[in-house]
Amino acid sequence: MLWIKRFCFVMTIVSAAAPLTELESALNSLIEVYHKYSNTSTNLIDHQGIELLCSDLDVSPTDVRILMLAWKMKAEKQGYFTQEEWTRGLLALRAYTLSELKNALPELEKDVRMQSNFADFYAYAFTYFLTEEKQGSIDIETICQLLDTVMGSTFRPQVDYFIDYLKIQNEYKVINMDQWMGFYRFCNEISFPDMTEYNPGLAWPLVLNSFVEWIREKQA
Repeated sequence: MLWIKRFCFVMTIVSAAAPLTELESALNSLIEVYHKYSNTSTNLIDHQGIELLCSDLDVSPTDVRILMLAWKMKAEKQGYFTQEEWTRGLLALRAYTLSELKNALPELEKDVRMQSNFADFYAYAFTYFLTEEKQGSIDIETICQLLDTVMGSTFRPQVDYFIDYLKIQNEYKVINMDQWMGFYRFCNEISFPDMTEYNPGLAWPLVLNSFVEWIREKQA
């Protein structure tokens, strides 16, 4: 199978000197853990499998680290992990058993929160929640939940204000990728809550212009 060939290629790069038996053992461990959670009819880890995995990892299915794990796997469809995605992610984490995966989660979170990785993770989170074909936007309720999960621990005041604004405004029913990434830029470039650097003429999404105007009215 193609994914097995990729596994061997990656492991050769990671540890060229490792004996073949160690590579085979690692592969067997990955497959064994995968099949503990995969659906036997589809060979996919589906929603039920992910819930069981989360239970065994002692984390909530809504824990941001599960989304980070999906990012590490480059999982394409929300609520499902393929065997190739699983293998890719666990190889990158060097976690070949369930206990090793559990122990790898804190380091994964630290890695994702590095500035060099977080923008990519933030963009991935949006695309991961596009569940329909040709879908380009996400409803406000889901966006609010996603903002809290992804950005809440890093930019708490900005996230709280933005969620409050999105919930009370009536102009926007959905948020698109440009608006989503615009808020990330806002959090990183604009001091808060004074926002003295904010210039609505600098190609900000209109939703952020309205958001800043709303805050300034509250501050007046």
